[in-house]
Amino acid sequence: MIYITRKASFNAAHKLSRPDWSEDKNTEVYGKCANPNWHGHNYQLYVTVKGEINPETGFLVDLKWLKDVTNTYVVDKIDHRNLNLDVDFMKGKLASTENLAIAIWDELLPFIEESGAKLHCIKIYETENNFVEYFG
Repeated sequence: MIYITRKASFNAAHKLSRPDWSEDKNTEVYGKCANPNWHGHNYQLYVTVKGEINPETGFLVDLKWLKDVTNTYVVDKIDHRNLNLDVDFMKGKLASTENLAIAIWDELLPFIEESGAKLHCIKIYETENNFVEYFG
């Protein structure tokens, strides 16, 4: 079993807020992340796939292909966007990094499986000090 990771970057705004809570309750729970005027991050996304090396090609998946799939189905949809308002696969979800990681997994999973590899991990750095890992 071999693991290979492709890194991508994107910038996005979001707000952590539940519409069924008051502004005070949202601020109490989410702090500055509940800012009514949003806030943004310079995210780092790591997509890790696993599987067996193809003896004919010498690699698990073509990294250009993984880059293109990640860009087409994730990065192009979220880069310089508002996660709460602009991103189809985040509609109806609280725009936490945890939920974002799960949504990205769901977006990429069919394409990774179709390639013969297995999606192993979605890792997202929200800040230099905070990151989420999702293993499905």
